[in-house]
Order: sequence, then structure tokens, then C-alpha cells
Amino acid sequence: MISKATDLKASSEFRQYLPDLSIPRFTTAKEQDAYQYAEAFQKTKAPSCIYNLSEVWKELYREPFKGVTTDGNIIPSLFEKQDEGVDIKSIVGAVEKVLDKLSPEEKQKVQYPIDAREWRAWSNPEFLLRPFGLRLEDISEDKALSILDVLKAAFSPQGYDKAIAAMRINHFQGDICNVLKVMNKYSYNFLLFGTPSTTEPWGFSLRMGRHSNPPHRRHSRFELMQSLPTDEQKKAVVLKDMYDPAMNSTGDLVKDRWNPDDQRHLCGAFRDNRIVPYEGVCVSSFTEKQKQLVLDIAGQFVLYLPYSARQIRLEQMRSHFDSTYFCWIGGYGDNDSYYFRIQSPVIITQFDHHSGVFLTNKEPAKFHTHTIVRTPNGGDYGFALRKSHVDS
Repeated sequence: MISKATDLKASSEFRQYLPDLSIPRFTTAKEQDAYQYAEAFQKTKAPSCIYNLSEVWKELYREPFKGVTTDGNIIPSLFEKQDEGVDIKSIVGAVEKVLDKLSPEEKQKVQYPIDAREWRAWSNPEFLLRPFGLRLEDISEDKALSILDVLKAAFSPQGYDKAIAAMRINHFQGDICNVLKVMNKYSYNFLLFGTPSTTEPWGFSLRMGRHSNPPHRRHSRFELMQSLPTDEQKKAVVLKDMYDPAMNSTGDLVKDRWNPDDQRHLCGAFRDNRIVPYEGVCVSSFTEKQKQLVLDIAGQFVLYLPYSARQIRLEQMRSHFDSTYFCWIGGYGDNDSYYFRIQSPVIITQFDHHSGVFLTNKEPAKFHTHTIVRTPNGGDYGFALRKSHVDS
């Protein structure tokens, strides 16, 4: 088990990697807003590793949406319309209050058709490459707070607190790196898809901030990995080294399993149609306690969902344990950095420790974590349910 002292050490360790703010990268960025910062990135094509990846993203964005699969084939009939006990009237009411506050020009910016490609136009880097929707820092505080009220209505209380904490982390990093015009608590874009309704499909997205998820508690996943028998640990570990050469076998940014933004994540931005075979060990072989740990870990990834919807999602996951796999990259000692993935037909959760972007750590570190949740087999962005609604 991880001690409290280990947790505290990991949370403060970042300070030894604070950058030199006198170098041109930071003195220039200090004077730029998000749009100027992105324009400079496009002109200079630096850093080249991210620029080259952003060009690959353009190609992937043009692909028709299909969904993440294990073999290129969608498993049908996994998702059904159902009442999940969510207070949709309150969510609709919160969005309508936002629209009432917006000018005609702002409404035009924020509203998209329900089937718009812009659903998929998210990415992690701080560069505002696709400035869709309304950026919270570009509107009045009153309007920005009304958008946060949409999150409060749509999320669980714990999920809302987690989202606000992430936005504050974004602001904190912008502050310590002297780039608050680029990274702050309102460096997020709000998009509305379709017309808010209690009966028809619609949705919203809040994106483009550098941080959108603070670190999870580490205890459950370490307890799970450390509790496995030795033979199952060996099966779970697909690569021992966080920079294993096997991850970059071809140099192709589309095919390889490592890139400078996603690092070890396989289902990152614009990877909506990626084929991700199962790896590791099947959860069906776990003890009941270990299976519960899997659900506890997944529960942290879907914490944003209201309680009733979250429980339904986890029960749906439980029903597919015979085809759910757990894999790991890196060590699993208390001080090790690592990546793990839990993959089933209905959910993929990924967690990765990353090297620095603004901070100077060259190796993946406990204080820099990325998490991604996907709904495979056409479930991302509500696509499967939207399609079934249109078909019916």
C-alpha cells in the first residue's frame, strides 16, 4: 500500500523541475494570448514533434467516424436507450440560461448540428488549434459562470468538484510558468450540439484546456496490480520500460503506440477509429476482490457521471468481464511511474504518467498524469445512440 508520505512527496516533487522563465520560450509566450500562441506555433512549426503530430491529426480528423475496436469490426447492439435517472430537465434549464445570456454572435459560435464533426475536434496540447465554440476567457465572468452551472447540473457533485479542481490546476501551472494568457482557469471552449431537449438527442463539450483531469487516487490500481499472482502480473505487463523501443517500431505517427503528446495512450485525440487489440490478462480470472478493484478504478474515471448513471455504467462493465482485459507498462513498485489500460467492449480507461511539457522532467513522473476514457464500438460522442434514434 502507498503511504501518505509517498503521496505528499509525489505531489510536491514537481518544484525541482520548474523551468527557467528567462528563456525566449517563456518571455515570448508571456506576451501572447491563446490565439497568438497558436499562430506562432503554426508559423514556426515548433516544437516539430508536436507540429508533425498535429499534421497527422488533420488526416485522422477527415476520416468518417467508426469507433475504436479490437479488430476493425464493431460489436453491434451494445448500447440501448434507457432511463439512467439523470435530471435532464435541470441540465436543459442550465443550458437555456446560458443561451439567454449570449449575444446573437456568441450563439452562432457555440451552436453546432447534433452530427457535427466538431464533436471529435479535441486535443490535449495547450495550442488552440481548432478554436471552435466559445472560449470562457473571451466572455464575461457572468456568462462563464453560467457555463460552469451546466457542468454542475450535468455532473455528480464529486465530478463537478474534480472538474473545477482541474481548471484551477491549469491556472496554477499557467501562473508558475508565467503564461496565464495561454493557460488559466478559463482556457476552455464550450460547444453545444443540437437543441437542448428532454426527449431528443443533444450534447455539449468543454475542451481545449491543458488540464482536464487531476490525478486519481493511486491506491486501488497499485493494490490490484500488486495483488495479482506472479504469472498474471507477467501477463499484465506488456512492456517493462516506459520508453520501450518496441513502442516506436516504425516511426509512423499513425501506427506506432507512442507519440510525444499521447505518449503511451493508444486512444488519444483523433484516434476515434483506432484498432486496439486486447492485451494483458482477462479480468474474468480475477478474484471477487480484484474484480471490485477494477470497478473501483473505473469508477474514478466515470466519477463525472451522476450516481445512478455511474452505477449503470459500472454494471454494464461488470457484465462484460469475460471480455475485459487489464494491461500495464512500467514497474509497479510504490515509486514507479507506469501506464495501465482497462479495456472492455463498452469502456476503455487509460492512465499514463508523462514527461514534462512546461516542467523539465525528461522521465515520466507521478505529478504529471493523463487519463482518457473511451466508449468503443461506436459509443464515443453518443454516436451509437444518436444513430439508433435516427434509425428508429
